[in-house]
Formats: sequence, structure tokens, C-alpha cells
Amino acid sequence: MPRIVQSTTGGEFSSAICKQSVEKAYLSVDGFQGDGIADTKHHGGPDRAVCIYPSEHYTFWEKKFSCTLPSSTFGENLTVDGMLEKDICIGDMFTVGEAVIQVIQGRVPCSTISKRTGLPDLMRGMVNTGFTGYLCRVVEEGIVRSDSTITLLQQDPNQVSILYANEVYFQRPRDSGGLKRILEVDALAEEWRGMLMKRLEKLENI
Repeated sequence: MPRIVQSTTGGEFSSAICKQSVEKAYLSVDGFQGDGIADTKHHGGPDRAVCIYPSEHYTFWEKKFSCTLPSSTFGENLTVDGMLEKDICIGDMFTVGEAVIQVIQGRVPCSTISKRTGLPDLMRGMVNTGFTGYLCRVVEEGIVRSDSTITLLQQDPNQVSILYANEVYFQRPRDSGGLKRILEVDALAEEWRGMLMKRLEKLENI
């Protein structure tokens, strides 16, 4: 559930970013049961049911900022090994425990991450590197345990990686070819589809 988090500047803000580890949880189309959302405008819902973040990035950020990051620093539901943005594609489907999830977009970092960690450059660093993690929708509901394995069930034929999509989304907003390539993925989240289509329409009308 959302709780009050002390910020590094002395203020307080309501957030659900501080995820607590649990032995098992039921994953529904709206997300993990008991995973409260404080900012429902920017978080939660079927297209943001699961947030995944690669564990390898913790080492990268800790070295870069000379710090130790707590678990679930990035507000992710699942911290995973061997599933980097460069290797995971929009549309890929995975089994996790009893559930089936599908990757649908890169994660857009929010300022809560910097507030919680006291690292003002962290959010910008995530955008610049593309180390954002990614969001998934739930295709089949089920129980997920802390020791559940994540297995690739189906790879999207378009093979548009999260890292590529992040580069176009954040760094190359005028790349019409890149925009079109991402939009060809049927599984793309509706919010991203709408934003990318607007960008493409503006470019084509110039």
C-alpha cells in the first residue's frame, strides 16, 4: 500500500515505490495483489501491471554513484537476472510462476526514484543509458513465488528491443523510421502507441 516516504530534502511524499519482498503473491491483470499505487495517474492499470528491472544495473549504478542501493530501488515488482533491455523485446511473452506476462513498453522513470535515493542525476542517467526496466501486461493470472523462474514463452517476430525503443523514445524523437518500426509491434502499450503516432504525424506534416 502507498506509504509516506521521507525524502532526502527533508520533506515527505506519498509513494508505493518502496516494495516489500514477499514469499508469494497473486498476479492479476491489474498487478500484484497488495501492491498499492499512490500515483494512479502515472502508475498501475493493465498496461503497467508488472514493472521489471534487471539486477545487473544495481552494480552499475552503485559503482557510478559510489553508494549502496536498497532492494526495489526502482519500484520494480520483479528484480531479474539476465534480462537486460538490449535482449528483451516488446511483445515477448514469459511464464513467471503460474502467470504469463507480455512486455509492452520501456519504463519511463519518475522523479520519485531520485527523491527516494537522494541521487538527483539517477533519473537522467536511466534515460541516457536506456537502463529503465520495462513494463508488462498480464496475459494469464496466477500465483508468483519469490523463487519462481521466468521462462521465455514466445518471442515477438519484430524483435524491437526495449533498449532500441528507449533510444528512439528518449533520444531520437524525430526518427520517423524508428517510430514506424516500434509502431509495427502489435503488443505495444496503447499509451506509447498514441504518443508515438502523434510524433510521427507531426513529422510527416512538416
